[in-house]
Formats: sequence, structure tokens, C-alpha cells
Amino acid sequence: MTGDGLLRQAPRLTLILLTLPVAAGFLGTLMPAFWHDARGFHALWAWNGLPRALGLSLSTGVMATAGSLLITLIIVAGLYGSRGFSVIQHLLAPLLSVPHAAAALGLAFLISPSGWIARLFSPWATGWQVPPDLLILNDPWGLSLTFGLIAKEVPFLLLMAIAALPQTDAQRRLLAAQSLGAGRVSGFIVAVLPALYAQLRLPVYAVLAYSMTAVDMAMILGPTLPHTLSVQIVIWMMDPTLSHQSTAAAAALVQLLTVLGALLLWRLAETLLHRLLIGRAEAGLRAPWADGIARRIGAALGLFLAGALFLALGGMALWSVAGLWGFPDPLPESLTLKTWTRSAPDLIESGEMTLRIALLATLAALMLVLACLEAEHRFGLVPGARALWILYLPLLVPQVAFLPGVQVVLLRAGADGTWLAVAAAHLIFVLPYVFLSLAPAFRAWDPRIALAGAALGAPPWTVFVRLRLPMLLRPILTAGAVGIAVSIGQYLPSLLIGGGRIETLTTEAVALSSGGNRRLIGAYALLQMLMPAMCFGLALMVPALAFRNRHGLRVAA
Repeated sequence: MTGDGLLRQAPRLTLILLTLPVAAGFLGTLMPAFWHDARGFHALWAWNGLPRALGLSLSTGVMATAGSLLITLIIVAGLYGSRGFSVIQHLLAPLLSVPHAAAALGLAFLISPSGWIARLFSPWATGWQVPPDLLILNDPWGLSLTFGLIAKEVPFLLLMAIAALPQTDAQRRLLAAQSLGAGRVSGFIVAVLPALYAQLRLPVYAVLAYSMTAVDMAMILGPTLPHTLSVQIVIWMMDPTLSHQSTAAAAALVQLLTVLGALLLWRLAETLLHRLLIGRAEAGLRAPWADGIARRIGAALGLFLAGALFLALGGMALWSVAGLWGFPDPLPESLTLKTWTRSAPDLIESGEMTLRIALLATLAALMLVLACLEAEHRFGLVPGARALWILYLPLLVPQVAFLPGVQVVLLRAGADGTWLAVAAAHLIFVLPYVFLSLAPAFRAWDPRIALAGAALGAPPWTVFVRLRLPMLLRPILTAGAVGIAVSIGQYLPSLLIGGGRIETLTTEAVALSSGGNRRLIGAYALLQMLMPAMCFGLALMVPALAFRNRHGLRVAA
């Protein structure tokens, strides 16, 4: 097959790569649930914690998604086009680079009864000389988990909204609405929001599916009696006696059905709110007074979430070098590198394994995405709605519903417990994010440049390699940094596909979270955060250095 023939098949190969593991893994997970006369379902129904665990998964997922979406829309409606919005855009990269587990560990230190918030107000404001007996972390209502999920999902939805706004012609729509007497916020709601939400629908569904089934954040911040259903499924799966495999499979199916039910209810809510919006628009929604309120609330919410994350991660970094730090002291009495020097061999080993897996998964994802986008451009392919749904499939289907089946398939093939298998599993989740990050810049590249190259006798591959790739170096490297950040943050694929034998920074950090060694937890969390941050930094520095003498490329990059 020629190079063009292989390129034409790239989109099909990518779609197969996304669907086959999910489908095969789901079947592999499903079958044990029906073994021995569906004994797994009988054991699941007999578990007293099922209604509570299901309710927690549903309530935390829906509240986190609704809260994240509402905050995102308030920020966009109130600040879009302003200097404050530009500041928030610049904060997105460092916030997105923070893995979920690292963010959860940092927030746990910040809001715990002995955390930084309590220390800052003790003893002068509260009189506390010892940590108060308050159930903040792992609260039975899942409020701390919901807050952690919102803090991590708002940056993602903001990034998706920023990418979608140019496609909605937002500026012209806003001007048209304001020319008819509408305020900025009311004009956004009536004229821009319907088109924007159409672009955000699948990302919002992905956030809902993830928030309902998160494992790493739920293990750190979520309730424990009982756990959320996804955490309980993992506990059953990792049972060394293998006596709960069928129960875990049955619970995974119930979890999937719950997510599907939540998505259907969310879709129904979309329809009802759309009708309400039409009614308000027909009634002549104006509300110019809301502009200033939305602007202030949007700025406050954005700064609050960013500040909470930065303060939480700063606290974990400080713990990693803290000497004696008793309550209620706001700062440690001394700083020391003992934790780092004592744990250096383990940190280096876990960090090297984490980086190796992330680089391989991201490189494979970049090659596939670039091949798909070049095939789309060269052969006039137009991806439809079905292709977009398949792209989001690994993000919409709960990991606990298909990764155990993938583990069984790899186990029978003798390929489980290897870092290559873990990298292949990471690729399933890295690829959608790399595509979403790179596709807008790739498609926005001026096609007249390719025509000019062809007019000078350059074949398509030469145009791709010597013109398109250099000019898109910054978006490509940024997409690569996003892919590495996603891979570093993967907990369940590393745990299940690695069979507990592949130690990454994330699996070790989550395992340590159940202990009380904050200094060691801080070291792992800080290293887990620094790796993606360094990759984002390189994504900015390399094009600037490569094109420092080429002003045009420096701007285009």
C-alpha cells in the first residue's frame, strides 16, 4: 500500500482503536456478572451500601457537572473579550497541567481540619490549639469531592468554550443583540449560548460521566462509609481472593446504566431549559443591570478556584520540604530536604516509569492525530457527528465498565503487567484530548500556503513536512503537553492494566493518601505536578527559540 493509501486509512484505524478496546473490554467486564446464575447481581443486591453508594455517585457527579458548567458560563458571559478573561486564559495551562490526584491531595491539605485554612485562622480567630473535630474531608454527603471535581473541571470546560467561541461568531451575535437593547449578559444568553452549548454538549457529557465515576479523587476526598460505587468496584476488583469479581462486574454494569440514565436526564433538562430560554427571548430579555454583577461574580469565581488550586499545591510543595510543623503554626519551623533525599530512589523510579509511559502514549497519539487531520485536509474528508461521538467514547463510557475486561483480555494474551500494555491503555484516553487540542489550529492553517508550495513543485508530503509542521510547531507541542498531562494523571488504567506491578507517580500518590505521611505525599504530588508543567513550559520555549529569527513563524507558531 502506498503512503497516500495508508494516510487515507488513518481515520478508520483511529476510530477502530477507540472503539475496539471499549467494546471488547465492556464484554469482558460484563460476562462475569452473569456467571453461576448471575450470582454477582445477587451479591450486589444483598449489599446494604448499594443505594447510598449509587446516590453518592449520582449526586456528586450531577452537582459537580452543573456547578462546573454554571461557573464556566458565568465567566464567559461576564468576562469574554475583557482583560480579566485574558488573565484567566493564561492561567488555564498551569491549571490543566495539574493531575486530578495531585489536585485532590492538595485540596485535602487545604480544607482538612488541620489544613492551611484552619491554621491561618488559629488561634487568633478561632482559639483552636488542636485541630477541630469536624468531618470535612470524606464527608458523608460528598461535598469535598464535589468541590474538588468542580475545581478541576472548570478549567477543562473553559478551554473547550474558548475553542468553540470562534465557531459561534460570538462577537457579531453579541453586537446584534446589544443593538436591539439587550445587555451584555442577556445578549450572551439569548444569542450566543445556544450555539456555544451545542459545541460544549459532548465535553459536558464527558465531565458528567467522569464526575460520576472518578476513582482517584473519590478515594482521596470522597465518603468512605460507603464509598462511591466506582471506588467500591475497584476495591472488589483488587481483592486478592478473587471472590468478588462477579460482584464487581455486576456493579460495573449498574454504574454504566446509572451514567446512561444521568445523561438522558441531563438531555431532558437541556430540552426544558432550551424552551424556557426561547420563552424569555420572546418576552424581550434585556437585564442590562446583570452585566456588572456577572463580571464581578465571574472574576471572583475564576480567581477563587485558581487561588484554591495554587494555594493547595503550594501547601503540598511546602510539606515536601517541611521540618517540624505543628498545629496551629501557619508555616513550618524549619525546611529540610530529608524527605526528598530519603525517597529519591523511589521517586526517580516512579517518575521515570511515568514519563516513559506518557511519552510513548503521547507520541503515538500525535502521529495518529496528525495523520487523521492531514487525511481530512488532503482527501476532503468531513468528520460527521458519529465520528465525534466515537472520539468521545472513551471519555463517556465509565472506565470501571470496560478496563477490567481489557485487563482480562491482556491477561489471557500474556501481555498484562507490562509498561507497554499500560501505555497502550493510556493511548485510549490520551488520543481524544490530543485531537481536541490540535484540530482547531490544524484546520485554521491557511490553505493558500499549501497552494503556493504546490505551485513551486513541492509534493503534498513535502508541503506537510516542510511547511505545515514547522508552522504548527507550537500547537503540536502544546497538544503533546496536554497528552502527557492526561497520561500522567491516569490512575485506574495504570492500576488495572499494570496489575499492581507498574508503579507510577499517580498510583503511588493515591496509595500514600490513606496514610499520614504528608511530607512523602507532598513530594509525590509535587513531582506529579512538575512533570506536566515542565512539558507546557517546553511547548512555549522551543518554538520561541526555534523561530527567534523568523518573525512570521514566531507569530504563526
